[in-house]
Amino acid sequence: MFVIAGLGNPGKKYENTRHNMGFLVIDKLAEKNDIKVNKIKHKSLVGDGFISGQKTLLVKPQTYMNLSGEAIREIVDYYDIAMEDLIVIYDDFDVELGYIRIRKKGSSGSHNGMKNIIQHIHSQDFPRVRIGIGNRGKSDWKDFVLGRMGSDEKKAIEDAVEKAADAIMCILEKGIDKAMNEYNIKAKPAGKEESDQQGND
Repeated sequence: MFVIAGLGNPGKKYENTRHNMGFLVIDKLAEKNDIKVNKIKHKSLVGDGFISGQKTLLVKPQTYMNLSGEAIREIVDYYDIAMEDLIVIYDDFDVELGYIRIRKKGSSGSHNGMKNIIQHIHSQDFPRVRIGIGNRGKSDWKDFVLGRMGSDEKKAIEDAVEKAADAIMCILEKGIDKAMNEYNIKAKPAGKEESDQQGND
């Protein structure tokens, strides 16, 4: 079984904030695959079904972002999930707005939710999909990630959420190497695109 966990903060206050990209991708996956994410288990909202022919558990931790590892650890332990079958989705202000990055494994970077997950499951050897929310510039990072998306960002974010959901379905159907080749695209100044083969950068 695959566990697909999207990170975010629960509650109306945080809906449609930049820090809730993981939740938005889970919602999109649920919509595309007719899965209801409405059960409370393991400190999370969960829903199970089949995606690309694979038994899958969709997860939205309800612990708040900085304690995401508590929920993920419970799920990994309960279902005895192999690290390669855990995929975590989260926002990243170091990735350009509207782009996604797939990695097989790696550090948490500056993301506190990922830091907590790695701390709790004692491993960083699991795939992740990062959703670009753009460089924060001179803004305070906390205000930026917890802020709501502006109208100028909305289309780019919607496209990124759609791409991330498709990329995860590609991972489950064709493997992560194929998904990285297809979806890790570098932004080009003139709108050109080229494949980014560096899945572990």
